[in-house]
Amino acid sequence: MIEVTDGTAAYNRENYRLSTFYDLAKNAALRMAFTLSRELAPHRCSAVALSPGWLRSEMMLEAFGVDESNWRSATAEHGHFAAISESPLFVGRAVAALAADPEVLSRSGGSFSSGGLARDYGFTDLDGSAPDCWRYMDEVQGAGLPANGAGYR
Repeated sequence: MIEVTDGTAAYNRENYRLSTFYDLAKNAALRMAFTLSRELAPHRCSAVALSPGWLRSEMMLEAFGVDESNWRSATAEHGHFAAISESPLFVGRAVAALAADPEVLSRSGGSFSSGGLARDYGFTDLDGSAPDCWRYMDEVQGAGLPANGAGYR
């Protein structure tokens, strides 16, 4: 079972997430993965929480006036988006990697990001990069630094 949310447990523990209700909803999925892992354990099934990074969904691309072929052109106005966003395929590859892992039970109850799982399993996004959004959000965007994906892709 994979609960998809916005923010890893570590990130959400340290950061206020927009409003009380948004924060609560995003953290509820983390807790659900934890409690389901306990309930599913006797059946040798796992439950984890997975957080994609800044996702280049159709809706986000449209909002920024770009598409998958030219999304990096959003740099001028939306530098952090261009620096660290990931395609939906990237989080899909994270799901596939978890599903194929014979040791996935050792991850049960945990909270993971697509970028972190890319490091663990060795998959990449469409462009061959492995964006590490949540580390970037903490170390670059959260620190008020200018957009720069170097070392985070």
